[in-house]
Amino acid sequence: MATIPTLMYPESDENIIPQLISWSLAPDADLFDVADHCAALVSVLVETDDSETAIALCERLLQALRKLRELCDVDLPPYLVAQLIMGEKINSCVPDCWQDTLTQVDYALALVQAVMSGALPANVSKELTGLLHDMVWLLAEFVKEPRVVAH
Repeated sequence: MATIPTLMYPESDENIIPQLISWSLAPDADLFDVADHCAALVSVLVETDDSETAIALCERLLQALRKLRELCDVDLPPYLVAQLIMGEKINSCVPDCWQDTLTQVDYALALVQAVMSGALPANVSKELTGLLHDMVWLLAEFVKEPRVVAH
């Protein structure tokens, strides 16, 4: 399992950005790894004011979300299934109408493309980036939610 660069101190923001932009997902990255990678990217993106850096982060986020979308159609490996089986199912972090992971990923992909377009007023782009952040974090939590009740 790959280690995702994380922010340890506020001063490390400048150091984490090049790491995130250059960091590639392992070919065998699982659904949880990719979801965490998306969350790391969007966490830095929402704090980024530099347009070139934001575009680079968006490009990496698009790649990661596309990989996440692919993984949504693949059977989970046994070790992830074991993590999802718990004593009882918890209340979901997303509403019933968003219980389809592909829909959530498609929403996030659309938001990234809108933010990257450069066609939006700055205030709208900032708000959509915030929405993207929240959407990706919810998605990352959602894919890890227990779905199977252990017997």
